[in-house]
Amino acid sequence: MTRSTAIGLAADYFDSGRFLQDLQRRIAMPTESQNADRAPELARYLQEEIAPALAALGFETRQVENPIAGAPPLLLARRIESEQAVTVLMYGHGDVVNGQEGRWQQQRSPWVLEQDGERWYGRGAADNKGQHSINLGALAAAIQAADGKLGCNVKIIFEMGEEVGSPGLYEACREQADYLAADLFLASDGPRLAASSPTLFLGSRGALQFKLVLDTGNGAHHAGNWGGVLRNPATVLANAAASLVDARGVIRVPGLRPRQVSERVRALVRDFAVGSDPGDPVLDANWGEPGLSAGERLFAWNTLELIAFEAGNAQRPVGAIPARAQAVFQLRFVVGTVWDQVQPSLRRHLDEHGFADVQIEIQAQAPATRLDPDDAWVGLATASMQETVGKPVTILPNLGGTIPNHCFSEALDLPTLWVPHSYPSCSQHAPDEHLLGPVAREGLQLMAGLLWDIGRQGRQVADQRAAV
Repeated sequence: MTRSTAIGLAADYFDSGRFLQDLQRRIAMPTESQNADRAPELARYLQEEIAPALAALGFETRQVENPIAGAPPLLLARRIESEQAVTVLMYGHGDVVNGQEGRWQQQRSPWVLEQDGERWYGRGAADNKGQHSINLGALAAAIQAADGKLGCNVKIIFEMGEEVGSPGLYEACREQADYLAADLFLASDGPRLAASSPTLFLGSRGALQFKLVLDTGNGAHHAGNWGGVLRNPATVLANAAASLVDARGVIRVPGLRPRQVSERVRALVRDFAVGSDPGDPVLDANWGEPGLSAGERLFAWNTLELIAFEAGNAQRPVGAIPARAQAVFQLRFVVGTVWDQVQPSLRRHLDEHGFADVQIEIQAQAPATRLDPDDAWVGLATASMQETVGKPVTILPNLGGTIPNHCFSEALDLPTLWVPHSYPSCSQHAPDEHLLGPVAREGLQLMAGLLWDIGRQGRQVADQRAAV
């Protein structure tokens, strides 16, 4: 059979309704990793959905305990055709964020996949059940078209804790390095640049979440009797927050800004049309780092967002100076940021600005990662995707958000390619999460063609990289 056969079989999987049926079954499993009561569902998803689907394609599978006690399990699988063939490592996560029942429009249930025109609503439809279901369907199509001989080996790791920070994934990759050894990492998560733009991204911005806390030790006191003589922790913390990032979103702490940004990366993203899909939010032309385009701000620069501020009770305020105030920030950062020095940089800045008693708590962190845009694997993937759909492919040096790419690029030392099958306004992590049917169908074709091409051209690319 031929490459076009693989692409046709992938499209037929969508057109026949079989993709819809598989995704309906998977959405119906409430795999909320943020909800401890759902722990049995996490294991069930691997046992009843992923393992049988992979076994049908000739994979050996095994569920393994998470290296971190109490964290969700993982599934490892491999399909070996030849020791001489290149090996692709794929990935997916079956967990989802909380369903947020009762907050979806038209009384939709997050656990029922519901079609409304091109939109397919359901928790996990975009993140990540829809995306890994596309990849599994494309893999099946490519294997069938090749009469069972894809031309490359495929290994897969599935986790069930991505939405709680992927606990144990890095450690599992280190512990299972021999089992997971490969030449290339290929997976899908996050959004395309736009619904109409097939996208390839090569890593992700890093993320560091921290909390600032001020507790004066005085407790709460009547604002009339004590106002003007007691420090208000909310007022102090609001000023501390304003010293970190100004009213236009510009970072004011030198240690939180990138030391350098590749001109090659800036040139790639400079002219991207960010927010071009119907329903996308309206961009603020005066927000963010001056002198940068919207594409550069989103993909080639750092952002510091104040995501929560708490003092007193805004729903039922009382006339009292609050006892305590806290603010939570997220720093999204690119390669070139000294991210492991953020806490001392913050401490020095706050001390110098008169906020020595504001406490800093680092809550979560993940490094920034990026494959060289000129890597040979990028060239193969771009050419393959363009041949399949006959239109340009957007290359993002890194996703604007953060995914656990370092588990593969650092723990396993792999070049990483991500082909997303969602789009920016998919309501990921919110009520009304949805997948676009046309994007899913195109994604199936893109991945089937790419897997076919890796099976036939991958050895040449791997040898070329090894010779450099």
